[in-house]
Amino acid sequence: MSSEQSAPGASPRAPRPGTQKSSGAVTKKGERAAKEKPATVLPPVGEEEPKSPEEYQCSGVLETDFAELCTRWGYTDFPKVVNRPRPHPPFVPSASLSEKATLDDPRLSGSCSLNSLESKYVFFRPTIQVELEQEDSKSVKEIYIRGWKVEERILGVFSKCLPPLTQLQAINLWKVGLTDKTLTTFIELLPLCSSTLRKVSLEGNPLPEQSYHKLMALDSTIAHLSLRNNNIDDRGAQLLGQALSTLHSCNRTLVSLNLGFNHIGDEGAGYIADGLRLNRFLLWLSLAHNRIQDKGALKLAEVLRAFELTHTEVVERRRLLLEKGTQERSRSPSSSRHGDSKTDREKSQMVGISNSALVDKTDKTQTMKTPKGLGKKKEKSWELAKKEEKSGSGQSPTQGTPKKEDATKAGKGKVTIPEQKPSRAKGIKIGSREKRSILLESELVVEATEVVNPLLEPVEHRDGKVFMPGNKVLLHLNLIRNRITEVGLEGFLATVQYQMQFSKAKSASKGPVGLLWLSLAKNCFAPQCPAYAIIQELMLPRDPIKAKLREDEAMAFFP
Repeated sequence: MSSEQSAPGASPRAPRPGTQKSSGAVTKKGERAAKEKPATVLPPVGEEEPKSPEEYQCSGVLETDFAELCTRWGYTDFPKVVNRPRPHPPFVPSASLSEKATLDDPRLSGSCSLNSLESKYVFFRPTIQVELEQEDSKSVKEIYIRGWKVEERILGVFSKCLPPLTQLQAINLWKVGLTDKTLTTFIELLPLCSSTLRKVSLEGNPLPEQSYHKLMALDSTIAHLSLRNNNIDDRGAQLLGQALSTLHSCNRTLVSLNLGFNHIGDEGAGYIADGLRLNRFLLWLSLAHNRIQDKGALKLAEVLRAFELTHTEVVERRRLLLEKGTQERSRSPSSSRHGDSKTDREKSQMVGISNSALVDKTDKTQTMKTPKGLGKKKEKSWELAKKEEKSGSGQSPTQGTPKKEDATKAGKGKVTIPEQKPSRAKGIKIGSREKRSILLESELVVEATEVVNPLLEPVEHRDGKVFMPGNKVLLHLNLIRNRITEVGLEGFLATVQYQMQFSKAKSASKGPVGLLWLSLAKNCFAPQCPAYAIIQELMLPRDPIKAKLREDEAMAFFP
């Protein structure tokens, strides 16, 4: 009975199978509803919405500005700004037993291997290497980017964070995957940077259109340009030669140009030589490791000595001379009264006669009243005044002013500063403001003389042809590892001999003297070639570095 009574008592406690299924179904539907309902995620307290990069004000610290701008542009992984590594001193291994014992420790060797592996991977990560001035994070002097592709957005970041760098001097891009489009963007970025930026290096960035000449535009401020290893051929050299100079334009800021390790041949060397005909600002040129043969070498050598002007250059020279003559006549005071010069002279003579007659009458009346001593003094003063009038009336209106130099003397680089000495007593020093004004005036005069067109330089007429003295401004020419033979050497030998004679004749006056360093080694001729030996002998005393070394050696032997 107890079992029968317990069964009905226990049955109501057990849950029904139907109700269990229904409750399970209800719970599943609730879970689905909770899953399907979108969860409202509230932003954490204190976190702001992402800001646009245009609103960011750069602080001048490249590391901070670049990271912040990359984050705002949406970059999650971007290059880090690091200091450029310096070469380490040579490692000298130690042979002590204690060091060997520590290296044999397995735990230490395992940690060293992990660190070395990590350091190797960190080395290949993209970085922006910088050189600082006096270890100041705001004084970035040079920027080096190597081995990773610079995209359009990265250039947009640079356009924001590079202008605040007031001491930036150089940008070096090596194998950064530039295209013609990104190069145009990079060139548009350069004017925004500081005025101290003078050096740009684009190496290992071959472009299909070879538009490197855009870096040498007339409004460019680049003074040192390196374009090594860019597969520049004769077509690219033609564009670069035209950027150096044409008949009506010239690049006046570029001082050094490195075109080494390219594919420039004879035709391209001829285009570069054409650019050097009327360029008087480039001092340093390297065409090492190219494909230049004798024809191109002769073209380069010809430009560096007296060369014949073409018909178009002669016509342009005549036009410039006529234009200069009209400008000088318009500046002189006599040109405005050229037509009425005779009448002016007659009037001045008549006025002078009448004045002298009146003065004579007054003198006669005064001598009757004045004592003898005073009369003698007045006679002497009248004679001196009369002498001054005669000396003044005998001169032309342009006399008394400094004579202008002829067109033949304008190109010699002479600086003529007007003699306007400030009148002051002895012992009184010039103030800082006066010094600044005098310096500014001299700088303006120097700039005015430097801008003179090379076609206005003194020329020589021979057999009905016009010869220009040639380019004496280029000081350094590097033609190592080309394909020049003894035929090309003869051209450079004639150039060096001509420049030596020119420098001896011009030793008294200051001015350009020609090549100081010429490198023709490792071409297609023997080192014992007579022409090469003579060139080396003639260039040895002109090389300033070797001359300095000889002086140091002489001082060491004879202190």
